Amino acid sequence: MNHFDTMKTLIIMILPILSLCSGQQVSNETSLDQKVLLLLSRMTLDEKIGQMVQVDRRYLSNDNDIKQYHLGSLLSGGNGGPENNSPTGWADMYDQYQRIALETRLSIPLVYGVDAVHGHNNVSGTTIFPHNIGLGCTGDADLVQRIAKLTAVEVAATGIDWTFSPCVTVPQDIRWGRTYEGFSENPELTAEMGKAAVLGYQGSDLKDPLTIMACAKHFLGDGGTSWKTGDNKYIIDRGDTRIDEERLRQIHLKPYIAALQAGVGTVMASYNSWNGFKCHGHKYLLTDLLKEELGFEGFIISDWAGHRGISANYKTDIIASINAGLDMIMVPGSLEKEEDSYEHFLEVLKESILEGSIKMDRIDDAVRRILRIKFQLDLFDKPFADRSLLPLVGSPAHRETAREAVRKSVVVLKNKDSIIPLSKRTQNIHVAGSAADDLGMQCGGWTISWQGDHGPITAGTTILEGIRATVSDEMKISYSADGIVPDGTDVGIVVIGESPYAEGHGDDAELNLSANDLMTLKNMKSAGIPTVVIMISGRPLMVTEYLHDWNAFMAAWLPGTEGQGIADILFGDYPATGQLSYTWPRNLDQLPLSKTNLHDEPLFPFGYRAP
Repeated sequence: MNHFDTMKTLIIMILPILSLCSGQQVSNETSLDQKVLLLLSRMTLDEKIGQMVQVDRRYLSNDNDIKQYHLGSLLSGGNGGPENNSPTGWADMYDQYQRIALETRLSIPLVYGVDAVHGHNNVSGTTIFPHNIGLGCTGDADLVQRIAKLTAVEVAATGIDWTFSPCVTVPQDIRWGRTYEGFSENPELTAEMGKAAVLGYQGSDLKDPLTIMACAKHFLGDGGTSWKTGDNKYIIDRGDTRIDEERLRQIHLKPYIAALQAGVGTVMASYNSWNGFKCHGHKYLLTDLLKEELGFEGFIISDWAGHRGISANYKTDIIASINAGLDMIMVPGSLEKEEDSYEHFLEVLKESILEGSIKMDRIDDAVRRILRIKFQLDLFDKPFADRSLLPLVGSPAHRETAREAVRKSVVVLKNKDSIIPLSKRTQNIHVAGSAADDLGMQCGGWTISWQGDHGPITAGTTILEGIRATVSDEMKISYSADGIVPDGTDVGIVVIGESPYAEGHGDDAELNLSANDLMTLKNMKSAGIPTVVIMISGRPLMVTEYLHDWNAFMAAWLPGTEGQGIADILFGDYPATGQLSYTWPRNLDQLPLSKTNLHDEPLFPFGYRAP
């Protein structure tokens, strides 16, 4: 069927429903599809390809380019928020861009995306929940669904429609810097948690103002890439997953099937390759498997400029990625390099269509999928931020759920002589380690900025503050960053861990404790007092040779803003129920490691918690 025949068929289908023009409510699924087809039939080629582009707001040459190029989507990537990084500032930004989009000939609204991966984590003052590695340790799918639901409310309050979450990767090598974005090394647990997150974000109807669209990522096999040595910081993050299709399906596909069952609206393609073939250009994975075999009806978005590098030629990359099944391209833009700009992308995309390298049927399919989601989100009738939700952002009720998540995610791995819970009658407790009083460190990457940062980066409670708020006024809580212990101390608590990081920068071949942490531990050991060690990290670290010095060891992962949840476990206000969602290796020789592929006994197995 040629393009003329396709459009004639569309017109025949929509003639009976011309009265259903934009502005009226869609009463059922059939009328929704008809409405999409009607709008599609009115669109020019330029309007169609504009819908297929997502630009980071920082790289807009001019805000009016939204109208000039009919842009379908914007995002705020890491560090991409407005100058006024408050919930109100975000709502103002969103509404400003949306007003420009509605000035286009067809008044097609933007859909705006953000990496709200553990709360609305780019925005100051929001509730920051534990990263997924911690949520996996809770084993509580209902909790994950509630967290996603609260996150959706905080995101929706700022106008944003779409989160690039949940990450349903199944990491098989903890040296990967994105390990903490995965719920577990176990595909069944990941599938359960990912499905719960989708249900929490999207609810039962995307028209509900308390919901946002979810995005399952990264398709497919991002957690299975092979570790290699080299200078490239993305040696594993954007590497090659070298397994057969049976293993790909057994390990990495299961969580996507669960997400699709929950009705996930979008899927993000992955940077990695599968057996040497980049996923962004992999028609078998994106179209044959995801869209046709699994029946995915939403749209596929690229990762950040992920369409680049399929070949050595820019135009070939565009043709290959669109033909493979990508529906929306996160360009995302550049103010310095013309070849990376959205203007250049649109020019080359249009040229490729006109010459026949990309068929109009493929373009119409992509735009139909995008428009369908926009109608489902009710963006045509309700395009602006619902500011009545702003008082809920970072509210005490939301923070209480985050605190619940913290205490349920903590895993007690050693508890010699049942030292935990600590007695609230203990007179003198010394807390040590810079991580004990560092909100940014306990939040980790993807918090306010892309890689995260140290210090009081947002509103919250540090672990030290949480301890002091939990104990009685009669108890003395002293603190030092270096572990020098004052005389008369009864018990020591040392908080150690990793500095914040995100993708690429977090890849680590050694997984060692830092020199500062080792010094702090040494100083505490010399005091000769019982010691509880709490680790803040995005994955297991190598602790085998030090563990015998510790009376207790707690993995607190990256708990977010509500540090008092750790004190809840320390002092026995709640039982410690968290279980390892990842195997804790004894040494680096055991990597990559999963519960089904052990060279010898790990330090702690998958599912472990101290008796």
